[in-house]
Amino acid sequence: MSRSEARPLRITGARIIDPASGRDENRGDLCVIDGRFARKLSAAEARSAVTVDARGLVATPGFVDLCCRLGEPGRSARETVRSGTQAAAAGGFTTVVAMPDSLPPADNVGTVQLLREICAREAVVRVLPTGTLTKGHGGEALAPLGSLRKAGVAAVTDTVSGVQNNEIMRRALEYAAMFGLVVLDHCQDSSMTEGAQMHEGAWSLRLGLRGWPRAAEEIVVSSDCALAALTGARIHLQHLSSGGSAELVRQAKSRGLPVTAEVSALHLLLTDADLAGYDTNLKLNPPVREERDRRALVEALVDGTLDAVCSDHSPCSATEKDCEFDQAPFGAASLETAFSAAYEAVVDAGHAELPTLVERLTCGPARALGLEAGTLQEGTPADFVLLDPRAKWKPSAGALLSRSGNNPLVGRTLRGKIRSTYVDGRLVHGA
Repeated sequence: MSRSEARPLRITGARIIDPASGRDENRGDLCVIDGRFARKLSAAEARSAVTVDARGLVATPGFVDLCCRLGEPGRSARETVRSGTQAAAAGGFTTVVAMPDSLPPADNVGTVQLLREICAREAVVRVLPTGTLTKGHGGEALAPLGSLRKAGVAAVTDTVSGVQNNEIMRRALEYAAMFGLVVLDHCQDSSMTEGAQMHEGAWSLRLGLRGWPRAAEEIVVSSDCALAALTGARIHLQHLSSGGSAELVRQAKSRGLPVTAEVSALHLLLTDADLAGYDTNLKLNPPVREERDRRALVEALVDGTLDAVCSDHSPCSATEKDCEFDQAPFGAASLETAFSAAYEAVVDAGHAELPTLVERLTCGPARALGLEAGTLQEGTPADFVLLDPRAKWKPSAGALLSRSGNNPLVGRTLRGKIRSTYVDGRLVHGA
């Protein structure tokens, strides 16, 4: 059925939370006409509408994920656009920003266009491609940012490679600013992390694994903030992991610098002590750190220092992860459990109310990249979720929709469940 032929939709009885407009209403209604939110339905539209009784549920804007990997092109053994976006919908994400470290990397218009064509056929949620900052995300020669901008990339980033040379990073920022592009940066000084497996601390010593110091991240956060001041370019710092990094962002924002930042849901919930069993699904980049870092990240999220919660979805096949810890690749398939992990760490633990977390999953990330998303306001695309904050559930490898099962929360009882996800007013997950 085309959008123009779709019947109007009315969601009734839900608690409606829309931080973008300040709306928090018990037992409210959401109305959708032709794929967009409407203030109300006419009498004729009401008679023909599909009505969903959402009593006991919470309706929020669809979540926006600023950091995920969808496998294609080139890594379909790990994930496909179809499986990855189905996992996104199951996690409440209606817009996902796809990283450019595909095979080949998205450092040219052709690869960006290929991903767009795949998404047009296979995606069940909105996918926004990014381009690399340098050719092959090698950190040396700048990618054709103007051409990538014309191809419609949402931002540019060298992902986990990072730009290790500050002069190149400066020129890249100046170049990106010319085209109005936000630069996403994975903050890692690779000279300090070669061979590192987990956070550097008591647990790395106890487990006999090479440590990854906080300073490897904080040095780059500091230099990025200095370069933002120098160039005026907009920088978004990806999946921060240390309390020191959060404090540097807090200071940068107090100075009015054009810097935003995010944290992954797993870094809000887990610590290096969780690696005691050498579970390779907990081998993340950046690594989960100590309890004091986790608490500092939660505090920074609540006070607005950190703008967004991301999934940092990095699927790996079971074969890749089924090996010794130091041989396993980094990453976790985390789209489907990101909301529940963040809910447990932030809301269930008593650090903030649900609207604060919803803001960091919706209009917070949307503002960071200037996206038309993350709101329930009249006239905007009808992307929304119905969630049950009281529901308890236990993810199982067989029930997850991601093609890869490297989710470290499998078997753990979680609280907060996505019941239904809608894109353009169409149900894409749940019932």
